[in-house]
Amino acid sequence: MSGSPTRPAVILLSGGLDSATTLAWAIEHGHAVHALTVRYGQRHEIEIERAREIARDLGAVEHRVVDLDLTFVGGSALTDRSIEVPKSRAETALGDGIPVTYVPARNLLFLSLALAWAEVLDATDLFVGVNALDYSGYPDCRPEFLAAFERVAALATRQGIERRPPRIRAPLIDLSKAQIVLEALRLGLDPGRTISCYDPSEAGAACRQCDACLLRAKGFREAGVTDPAI
Repeated sequence: MSGSPTRPAVILLSGGLDSATTLAWAIEHGHAVHALTVRYGQRHEIEIERAREIARDLGAVEHRVVDLDLTFVGGSALTDRSIEVPKSRAETALGDGIPVTYVPARNLLFLSLALAWAEVLDATDLFVGVNALDYSGYPDCRPEFLAAFERVAALATRQGIERRPPRIRAPLIDLSKAQIVLEALRLGLDPGRTISCYDPSEAGAACRQCDACLLRAKGFREAGVTDPAI
């Protein structure tokens, strides 16, 4: 770790492998991390419990869960149970178009919440666990979106006008899933504590067939590592 963790930062923590790895990375790089998890009406609410455990075990300064009900918007298999989560798609189809698991404007809303909290904490670093595989399908995971949000944050906040503008940090943005798996292990993270599945059982078992499960399995396979969560 590079120095004492005295620099406050806010991270969006979902309980998945990517955001957990990002949390561990931010702590390793000397940040006093405040974790934010959003209960937005997602069908996979088990991730909230996992996020609580991960934040506690990795040493986040605090962890807050905020309610933002996006079921009224609908339009996504993650917030509308009448829309089926795609299963058993071919790997070549996973990055094809915007999937039905896209939640309208989710990262825009989540980053806005994180930005507001960061202002109160006087934190200039906002961490998010998006990566190259995500932005092939999700428009709000692209580097262009993160750069644009950073510009908006500089213009729309007191912090941006009077002090140092906020930075959106995405340390995994250029990594493959296999590289993220290896980075998680290097950081001492137990991947078995994380959940990536879009449609887990009530007990939290992964379905192994949704896009997120297939991408995760591909990452572990290419990394030459057995997934302890399976």
